[in-house]
Amino acid sequence: MRIERVEIPIRLKDELVKFVFRVYQGTNGAYPALEWVENKPSIDDFEGFRKVYEPFLEFRLGKEFDELYVLKEGGKIIGTLALVYNLEGKDVWWVPEEIKSERTGLIEFFMVDPAYKGKGYGSKLLEFAITRLAELGKDAYVITFPNLEAYGYYLRKGFEKVIDYKEFVVLRKT
Repeated sequence: MRIERVEIPIRLKDELVKFVFRVYQGTNGAYPALEWVENKPSIDDFEGFRKVYEPFLEFRLGKEFDELYVLKEGGKIIGTLALVYNLEGKDVWWVPEEIKSERTGLIEFFMVDPAYKGKGYGSKLLEFAITRLAELGKDAYVITFPNLEAYGYYLRKGFEKVIDYKEFVVLRKT
């Protein structure tokens, strides 16, 4: 298992859409939440998913993520992780002003293919993210939904709740 930095993230867009759809299917449509979509596609509708998710992903790959990492097995993406730490000038409406600072580092796009759940891949990716942010002089934050399984996962991994914000919850590594 090797975590690889993606130098030109947009080149992986098609592969990443397929990967995220597998996560969408594996979470029975819970993640990604697609909270901006009025009628969410069914978990069997790849084209419907691609239509609503691809423009959002394209934006994130090109304008939001400061670093993107993938975890591959046999050439197939089985995990992803993005870091967002240069908030200046970015439209990150989902980040509360209370936590925005020079030390803020966000762990984003953190997913593991559900077929690989429980094998330690998520822990390795999360540890990598926390270490990388520390190297950059950043505090590790996660913004997630309180009803997701991921919320409890982050708490078990040493994050603590900082604030409720809109439909999200903000967690910080302690």
